[in-house]
Amino acid sequence: MEQSPLTQQRRPETFQPKIVQLYENLFRDPDVEPTEGFWREFFLLSPEKTQLHRILDAIEPDDLLTLQAQTQQLFARAIREAALEDAPKNRYALETLTIFLGSILVKKYTNPSSDIITILAGLDEADQVLADFVATLDRIIRNATSFDLRRQAIKTAIAVVSGAYKTGLISYFTHRDLFPSLMKFVHDLDTPLHVLEPFVLLGLLANYNKFEFQNPYQQRLNDFVNEATIQKIVQGIGLACAGLRNGYVAVQDDLPEGWTLSNTLIFFGLRALTPRKDRPTTPSAEEAREAFAALPSPEAAILLATYDFANANKLFAYNLVTHMPEKRTEESSFASFLSLTSYLLQHAYRSARVGQYGELALFTLRIIVEDPVLCKRICSDDTKRAVRLCRQRQPYLPVVQGDRVLATVIFDIMIDTISHNLRKRLDANLYCHTIAILLRLFTYLSSNKTRLTYHWSELWRTLLSLMRFLTTYVSDLTTNPQVHVLAVSLTNLLAVALSSGDTFLPDPASYDDLFYKIVETGPIIARFQSAYNLTPYPDSSSTTKHSPTSTPHPTAPTNYAAIDIPLTVSRHFHSLLFQPDSSGASRPQSPGGEPAPIPASRKKNLSPREVHQIIKQGYDTLSIQPRDDLRAWDKWREADWKLVLKRMARYACEDARRLVV
Repeated sequence: MEQSPLTQQRRPETFQPKIVQLYENLFRDPDVEPTEGFWREFFLLSPEKTQLHRILDAIEPDDLLTLQAQTQQLFARAIREAALEDAPKNRYALETLTIFLGSILVKKYTNPSSDIITILAGLDEADQVLADFVATLDRIIRNATSFDLRRQAIKTAIAVVSGAYKTGLISYFTHRDLFPSLMKFVHDLDTPLHVLEPFVLLGLLANYNKFEFQNPYQQRLNDFVNEATIQKIVQGIGLACAGLRNGYVAVQDDLPEGWTLSNTLIFFGLRALTPRKDRPTTPSAEEAREAFAALPSPEAAILLATYDFANANKLFAYNLVTHMPEKRTEESSFASFLSLTSYLLQHAYRSARVGQYGELALFTLRIIVEDPVLCKRICSDDTKRAVRLCRQRQPYLPVVQGDRVLATVIFDIMIDTISHNLRKRLDANLYCHTIAILLRLFTYLSSNKTRLTYHWSELWRTLLSLMRFLTTYVSDLTTNPQVHVLAVSLTNLLAVALSSGDTFLPDPASYDDLFYKIVETGPIIARFQSAYNLTPYPDSSSTTKHSPTSTPHPTAPTNYAAIDIPLTVSRHFHSLLFQPDSSGASRPQSPGGEPAPIPASRKKNLSPREVHQIIKQGYDTLSIQPRDDLRAWDKWREADWKLVLKRMARYACEDARRLVV
């Protein structure tokens, strides 16, 4: 009997999809040329994302250069298949490109631009192949009949732009303007849920080398006036911000007692941001720390595009602030943005990444409050909103239920930012922006005599606590030059409150409370001046009756501050509160003649009415040096924060890549 030529092969322990075998064959041997049949089969099979990542991540950059024949063929064939109207092969080609580009572009090459071009197209064919690649993506995003295919093309573009941000490859996206296609995609959306990807891509493109050359996407943002599309983008931003905020809530639900989910939270299914049913209701301290450290999720990259659009386009900024949802019970987009900003800034100390996103949100807020039209809206009763603010760390601010004037919400966010990020390695930039936003709001309220009901006592206490902190740790802080800027800004903000508070505080009691706290802090103010070498303005010799000022003057040098105003107020009222008694004995004085803090026994002997009467009488004899130029703050100049914005763009690039790869 003849022996059969057939042999029984051993059964594998696990079955492997055919496409994975094709991946391994493609990248195993640089000398083997894939056949036409190989490529036809390759794009007929659904991609295996995890396995392709595993194979590509294991290849060293130098080894990838030796496989350039295979990688160039893969890139060219994928472009060709994506351009054909042959489903699902065109979608499989784009998915494969997204994974492929997302893996190879982040490797560390000796010569990044030239090495990547060699891997993708070869130096001789680079212009033609890469221009064809971008043109193919543009046509698909604009004209494809399949929504999934158009969205996948955007993801592929994000993979390229985020991965090759430090190389010259992005220039192909500036030569071929994708802005009209991206806006058409947004305009065609049935729901704003899918605004995230195109808007993130737009933010990356608009930030690419924008300080080195005239970026065409910046000009596009500036000129765009299609309000229907802008409103869809604004709604998409609101959904993304709500989802990002809910990531924090999923770790620790900080809903104030008496509030209900129906009127404060709308959960949107953005990736894995909604709370899982199997998540413990109260995680341990270590679990919460690890969970918070991983937040915000990659969708936070949308904040970069939000800043750029608000900075370039007044119509967009107006719609962001004023847009109202169809249902009254839903969050408005700006309320979601403020809510997310609150959570980011309360956790800003946890990592450089969350600190950068918090600062980026402050940039956007600063641009908004510097616009008089928008500032009027946020200080008006017409745009009242219910905003959920972070309450995940003590100290807590008083709970205010229902709709609020947005300016008071921003005050709360600024207070929390100051209170929860105090440390010896102070993020001085964060604090400078916080004080700048408060100064601009005070200036508007004072100029327009707009009175707001608010827990002002908490704001004065926080500002003076910051002054006390800066004074106590001066030796640790003065190595940072921005701390001196912060000291001047804080002094000027208090001076504006003292000189103009009667124009925006709701009642005399609120104004009296500010003066009382200044008197209490008298010795700290004097030490603060000495610690930071603050010099009163040159024309401070002229004194006048206490009154608000409004005439702007040029900005004073950095070391000049209106420190004389709080010092004058403190000494004046201290002299009234601590006059010699009937026996001729003087009240306590601090060393050097500085006003001493009000002793506890003395405060107990003074009723609130008596304090009010003393302060009220003291106004008649108070002379201070008003600083007209305190209101002449500099408008936002993006170029002043060039290095910070470049760093923010790098974080956004990494998060955008994580979104799609």
